[in-house]
Amino acid sequence: MRTEDLLAAIATGLWRWDSVSGAVSYDAEAARLVGLPAEPVTLPEAAARACFHPADWLEIKAIVDLAVAEGTLAEARLRIVDEKGTVLRTVRTRSRPIARSGSEDGYYLLGTLQEVPDPLPGTSAAGPPVTGDWRRNREAFLLDAGRALAEAMSTAEVLRVAAGLSMPGFSPEGLAVFGVQGERISVIGHHGPRPGADHPFHDIALGTDYPAAEVVRTGRAVYLPTPEEYRGRFPAAWSLGRPRKRRSWAFLPLIVAGRTIGAWMAGFAHPVSFSPDERSVLTTIARMLAQALSRTALQETERELADGLQRSMLPASKPDIPGLTVAARYVPTGGGLQVGGDWYDVIGLPSGRTALVIGDVQGHDVHAAGIMGQLRIAVRAYASEGHHPDAVLSRASRFLAGLSALDGPDGPDGPDGPDGRYGPRFATCLYMEVDPVAGTLDIARAGHPDPAVRLADGTMMIRPTAGGLPLGIDPDTDYPTTRVVLEPGETLLMCTDGLIETGGHDLETGWDRIRKVFERPATLTDDPGALPSHGLGSDDLEALADSLVQAVHGPPSHHTTGPLADRREDDIALLLIRREAEVCLVGPGSAPVRRTAVTVAQAEPERIAGTRQQLRDMLHDWADPDQVESAVLMLSELVTNVLVHTDGDALLVAEVSGRHGSRRLRLDVADSSDELPHRRRPGELASSGRGLLLLEMLADNWGVDPRGDGKCIWYELYEASPNARPDPAADGSAPRA
Repeated sequence: MRTEDLLAAIATGLWRWDSVSGAVSYDAEAARLVGLPAEPVTLPEAAARACFHPADWLEIKAIVDLAVAEGTLAEARLRIVDEKGTVLRTVRTRSRPIARSGSEDGYYLLGTLQEVPDPLPGTSAAGPPVTGDWRRNREAFLLDAGRALAEAMSTAEVLRVAAGLSMPGFSPEGLAVFGVQGERISVIGHHGPRPGADHPFHDIALGTDYPAAEVVRTGRAVYLPTPEEYRGRFPAAWSLGRPRKRRSWAFLPLIVAGRTIGAWMAGFAHPVSFSPDERSVLTTIARMLAQALSRTALQETERELADGLQRSMLPASKPDIPGLTVAARYVPTGGGLQVGGDWYDVIGLPSGRTALVIGDVQGHDVHAAGIMGQLRIAVRAYASEGHHPDAVLSRASRFLAGLSALDGPDGPDGPDGPDGRYGPRFATCLYMEVDPVAGTLDIARAGHPDPAVRLADGTMMIRPTAGGLPLGIDPDTDYPTTRVVLEPGETLLMCTDGLIETGGHDLETGWDRIRKVFERPATLTDDPGALPSHGLGSDDLEALADSLVQAVHGPPSHHTTGPLADRREDDIALLLIRREAEVCLVGPGSAPVRRTAVTVAQAEPERIAGTRQQLRDMLHDWADPDQVESAVLMLSELVTNVLVHTDGDALLVAEVSGRHGSRRLRLDVADSSDELPHRRRPGELASSGRGLLLLEMLADNWGVDPRGDGKCIWYELYEASPNARPDPAADGSAPRA
């Protein structure tokens, strides 16, 4: 009897599909089963597709792709429909892909068709339905698993997600992930009763007779539905591992971009037949797991490279400066390689002093990091030669301009560098030379944010300093030096603009956000009359640095977004230095002194505005706002008189002393002129001559003190509520004429 006659006798049809031409051929029985006349026929793929339910056609396509990838049988149930979409019958198909001779990509799919009888009343159909709850559960499971694996940020997290997978209907009892290194494979993740380190195949050669090794060698999955099949195919592995508690095993390759990076094993405590649906689920998980492992491995490599690069460009150890405590932070943000142009440095100088540097190269990429490394070395070299702060920045600017010229219009690589991305860069920088004995800070600034100082009583003030253009823009730019005195117990903050402007903030709102954190450590109680803490240790300075970073990138930052629409992120570098307080300066029951000193040069009258703002910052908690405005008005008058009527600079020193509610403000303005001010009688239309009249009207006490190299004009105000003015002598200081 012919084979065709035998198949027809048992109502089994034959069909063939050509993957190259898409033609589908049926014998007479197969044609009858799909609703066509009972005679051999060859149809195009579109005509053959019309015979099947659309959902089932998509299902068989996925099952066939899986069978082609694994070299196994494709099994499925299909509903046959007529032209109106009415289901005529359900058929079962089994098929196998066969490679075409002379073609590397094409294949034939040869299979059989059999009708599935309708179930008797009160019974269920044999085998799982084509669609139904199981499939919906499977799709929901794959969506959840894909999301969890996509959100995993490290290899360890990916392995934890894989270990926690609970598959619908056939959850594995044990899981193992094997990685490939050279000619060996090893367990990199394990879940189940046997610890990974005790696994008999924890580290084996690739040529070992073990299912995972064969999967890696061939790139094809291995399904072992019974212990007998395991023992028959891999006797050596069976005798060594003795997996008696499990009944079925699936070993699947982990493939990324055509390269096998490992294998995944799922062991089951109950028999599993590994139907096409079950193999499809396992294959999909293996693909997602391979992608997740490849992604996290690349990210970890990039992070390790970035961390190593950044660490090599930052000081290797915490600096030790006698009399000063230093804390520093660098926080890379954004995407990519997590490196950028921000940096800080601490440099020992030939004079015995110490230089503190903080800077920011334009851009957030590897090129910016490379320029930053070169600029940092240049600044360190110039500082180590003993140059003053202004000379260090001038030389650094010329150095950076020379680097930019290599990528500029006159350079060999064109205006944007060799690949169109790298153009000229500039950098901001703040260079500070510290004398810890005297507490003086000589500061030169190149387009960088001014430093901020937290006074001994916890008040934050921004210290305006003279500055020039950012480095690299104009090689001939001058960088004037500003001297600031850091009093005992005061803390100075140097930072890049990432700490100020990240999260939609501008300079004003950014500094307000920092002020709330910077002033907090010195305020230990809500009582305005309570004394703040002094002599904070290094641990407290480290905690303050962490608090500043958290205010920008931690959970509190979500509630402090700024008014700008641009919620950009940027690298953060910050340096905190505190001059240790001397115990004798603050006695029991005493309040700390709040002091600031500013020099206004003849050529910089615009700095008067910054000086007024500093005084307002000092008096931010003064009881009477009218007194604050009076103090600012008198400051403007005294400093302007120096610039107009003398040839020298004005040196201003403001000091607030006493306890809250009964404090004294003393403001001194000194100059180098010996000519004392005298009282004038200006007319109604006169534009000057009322300075001393203002002092008499607004100040509680004022005077003029001659000095050897000039004079000092001063005034005092005594704090009072708007409705009460206490006796000035209550502060303990008598008025002076």
